[in-house]
Amino acid sequence: MDRILKIFNKESVNVNQAALLLGSFTLLSQILALFRDRSIAHFIGPSSSLDAYYAAFRVPDLIFISIASLASFTVIIPFIVSKMDGDKITDKARKYLNDIFTIFFIMMVFFSIIAFFLMPYLASVITPGFTPLMQSEVIMLSRIMLLSPILLGLSNLFGTVTQIFRKFFIYSLSPLLYNIGIIIGVIFLYPAFGIYGMAIGVALGALMHFGIQILASNALGFAPKFSFSVNFLDIKNTVLISLPRTLGLSFNNIALISIIAFASFLKSGSISIFNLSFNLQSVPLNIIGISYAVAAFPTLAKSISLGKIDEFRNHLKSAARAIVFWSLPVIFLFIVVRAQIVRVILGSGSFSWDNTRLVAASLAIFSVSVLAQGMIPLCSRAYYAVGNTKRPLLINLFCAILIIILSYVFIHLFNQVPMWRYFIESILKVTDIPGTEVLMLPLAYSVGTILNSILHWFFVRKDFMHGESFITKTFFQSLGASFFLGAVAYISLNILSPIFGTTTLIGIFLQGFISGILGIVAAIIVLHLLKNEELKDITEALKTKFWRTKVITPSQEEL
Repeated sequence: MDRILKIFNKESVNVNQAALLLGSFTLLSQILALFRDRSIAHFIGPSSSLDAYYAAFRVPDLIFISIASLASFTVIIPFIVSKMDGDKITDKARKYLNDIFTIFFIMMVFFSIIAFFLMPYLASVITPGFTPLMQSEVIMLSRIMLLSPILLGLSNLFGTVTQIFRKFFIYSLSPLLYNIGIIIGVIFLYPAFGIYGMAIGVALGALMHFGIQILASNALGFAPKFSFSVNFLDIKNTVLISLPRTLGLSFNNIALISIIAFASFLKSGSISIFNLSFNLQSVPLNIIGISYAVAAFPTLAKSISLGKIDEFRNHLKSAARAIVFWSLPVIFLFIVVRAQIVRVILGSGSFSWDNTRLVAASLAIFSVSVLAQGMIPLCSRAYYAVGNTKRPLLINLFCAILIIILSYVFIHLFNQVPMWRYFIESILKVTDIPGTEVLMLPLAYSVGTILNSILHWFFVRKDFMHGESFITKTFFQSLGASFFLGAVAYISLNILSPIFGTTTLIGIFLQGFISGILGIVAAIIVLHLLKNEELKDITEALKTKFWRTKVITPSQEEL
């Protein structure tokens, strides 16, 4: 165990190495999340019950993001470290953590209890299109899930301790255990208790998420205790620093709540279609965008604190170019092999071919914004590093409102303008199946997110780069390679389809896998011929022992 921990305590050499290692562990979590979604698709499939299940997450998630993220480790670690004596735990450090534990535990319990009693009113706001019977299902599911923000919030807090002592292996187990709890709910509790068994699985996963962190925290000397003489000055400073970031996360969550509200008026299963495709597109986002943004942030903050502005710009350029380099090929690959991806991951049991086509079409629309979604956290962190939290906050607020407006406008156009409907259904090859109105929701989300990224990027160039356009070369090189990737993958699919057939899982998997590999090889060849710098950097990073680097982890609300 000591040898394993030493591997995770090594210092990173550059952003690529840290991001590769972080992305590797994020990938493990995402694979388990995909197995979770496959289990849900197999046993239940898009339906009114699954719609109620996904809708029930919205209030607990909002409580978690709005309150628990105020005590994010990115904020409270500096406070704790400043009160420690090197690596030694001091009474001041314990006192600060106990104060945070006391206040945030009370807040989370208080707001969860209020939400418990207000749930009948909240359910009518979140799912106004549901029947009274379905709303009652949402109410019961949400009330069970209200245990999760309390447990996840405390886990987030005590995960700070494991991060201070760099016990990343323990910290990284939490999201894995959370997904395992949900899977237990789907496979074992759903047959016994119906859809409510899945909500119990969510609470179980949150308990497991919290349990491993509290055990690790206790072992490191930070046993939680209620404090009866709270230092409210420290609490105030913590909240003031966390608030802008928390509000930004809350705005996105409110936009998602609004999307769920619109989807509740659509065909049964629409909320399920949206969430399943959203989860699929989150895999490359978490592995690429979040990994690079998180890996770059400490370096950006350190460069600013030392007054090294040129170093700050160089690291920001490097991370931005890397996100562009990875994201564009993913966009083309996901669009071309979307049906194979969805069918292999979700196509089982209650998940029909029509469900596959709708989720695949929704995934294609989401995929268009993968680059934008990856650039937003990086640009936001650039502002956080210099202490300017107002700019990303206002941009996120504006774009959250825009997403809500676009959701209504696009659905209205889809229903009232036949030409618009025909264009969307034709380009995504879903003209002969019902429920295509749901595609307007990922479209609204993607358009709003792309505008969010453009605004962030515009102000980053203006405020930090003096108008310099430093990703143009990488963008066009990666775009050109991505076109070849898409073309080769598309041709390969058409060649392999009659060979492997489309009726078996292994046949569909081999089509998508081989076509994807051939497309990626074609893209690498093009990038090599163009002498792409990012390809050289990634190759060098892979040659080093990047698994021996120090890991910088995202907060659990981002996972």
